Amino acid sequence: MFAPVKDYPAILYRGDQRKTLIISDIHLGWEMNLARKGVHVPSQAPRMLHKLLKLIDKTKPSALTILGDVKHTIAKAEPGEWRDIPEFFESLLAEVDDVQIVRGNHDGNLEPLLPPPIQLHSSTGMTLNTIGLFHGHTWPAEKLLACDTLLMGHVHPVVAFEDTLGFRITAPVWIKAKCDVKKLAAIYVKRKRIKMQSSPRVAFKQHFGVSPKVKELLIMPCFNDFLGGPPVNRKRKSRRYIGPVLGSKAININSAEIYLLDGTFLGAIRQLATSR
Repeated sequence: MFAPVKDYPAILYRGDQRKTLIISDIHLGWEMNLARKGVHVPSQAPRMLHKLLKLIDKTKPSALTILGDVKHTIAKAEPGEWRDIPEFFESLLAEVDDVQIVRGNHDGNLEPLLPPPIQLHSSTGMTLNTIGLFHGHTWPAEKLLACDTLLMGHVHPVVAFEDTLGFRITAPVWIKAKCDVKKLAAIYVKRKRIKMQSSPRVAFKQHFGVSPKVKELLIMPCFNDFLGGPPVNRKRKSRRYIGPVLGSKAININSAEIYLLDGTFLGAIRQLATSR
């Protein structure tokens, strides 16, 4: 029904006679931060667009969904973003007429930059059949917990490889983690200050009208290959995962499976600890 696209930080969902391409974390305008520090890099929006159009040509989707952080500035839009983002999406709409965006933590003031056909969803996410899609910096909506799988971005996961001489490289990866739905439901109900007179799952259904049944969490690599994140295999004491769902004890992150973009299975996070 859905699977990663080989060699790309993207997922292709097939269902209802439609194909939906899903990506996350484009971060258009990231080079403007470097400019303020005296490092001048040309706009990378054309490069990101070329990469995405190539992927669209490869997969032939009916729709495109972006899981947040379309732009890089957080609370406002820089002059370069006012130029690049509308042009970026006008070009996309010429190839895919159904484009939807789940708001990320970098997407403040994004609405005026988007052409009218594009639908912008709340950061609490949206559902695609049995998949709950959200960015990851905030809690997902209750309806997402009724899905089998949660899919998020935000983390920019990479794995670090190093040899005995200290040579070190990083590569983007997928993270696939099991979810303890009972714990997740209990945390969710507690944060809503709901008094439980029954099991967390029953209380969740009574108050929100859906039964929580999430089995796994899948974390997407960043679509912008200029931007990495903290290696997922760094030492446990220094490892930190951002976002409330990952920060909860409902996700078994140390046993999570790690995959390269080409599909190579590297093992569980706990098996890949580095010295740094």
